This record gives sequence, C-alpha cells and structure tokens, in this order.
Amino acid sequence: MSIWFNKNKQVEELDYLRNNTLGGHLDMKFTEIGDNFIKASMPVDHRTHQPYGLLHGGASAALAETLGSIASALVIDQEKFICVGLEINANHVRGVKSGFVIGTCTPLHLGASTHVWDIRIHDEREKLICVSRLTVAILKKREL
Repeated sequence: MSIWFNKNKQVEELDYLRNNTLGGHLDMKFTEIGDNFIKASMPVDHRTHQPYGLLHGGASAALAETLGSIASALVIDQEKFICVGLEINANHVRGVKSGFVIGTCTPLHLGASTHVWDIRIHDEREKLICVSRLTVAILKKREL
C-alpha cells in the first residue's frame, strides 16, 4: 500500500525540486520511488568533500534532510499543509572518497502533526556510510 498522497507519482516528476536548491548545487538526483520509500544519489567529489578528501558529514546530512523533507511533502496534501524540518541526527559510520552515495528514506512514523524518517546512506558497493533520522513538522497553511 502506497504512503504517497499522489499514488501515481513518478520519480522523474521530482526533478524540478532540485532547481535553485542545495540539492541541485550538490547534484542530488532522485532515482527511485516505491510504495513506502524514496531514493536519491549524490556524487562524492570536490563539492561534497571535507579537507581530508572524505565525504563531508554535512553533505550526508543534507542528502538525508532533502530525502526526508521531500518524502514528507509527497505524503501530505500540499494544498492544505506544509512540512518543515524539526530535528536531524546522523551517525557517520564509514568514510568514502569518491563515486556516489545513495540514500534510501523510509517512514518510522507518519502522524498528523509529525513525520519521522529513517535515512540510510550507502556507497556504490552497498556499504553503509551514514544512518540518519529526520523529524518533520506538518503545519496547516495559513489563509491568505
């Protein structure tokens, strides 16, 4: 059973969300959407490195927050609600120097006022790089 508000949403339809955002600057690309998950990739290169040449923890957190925020936006009725991040944590468990990382976002809790997302980031060999949890607030849109 699909968790998405629009049950027919295709991954290609998410590309516009990269325009003029941190996700676009870091070349994040949505790669897959399933009934209860969304995936995106991000290159590990000069844009996402820290001084030692490893993937910057902040870049991993940016990928995680992007995935969780977009996932929440896909769950809600965007005509009536908005979603904003409340809290993110990230445990960086393995370094990576090049290639791509892939984040997979799945729900832990989908309530009326909060969503909690589990985001697992792996390298191209499917080695775990980062585990993150994002809490998102669901707010009613204000009348104009």
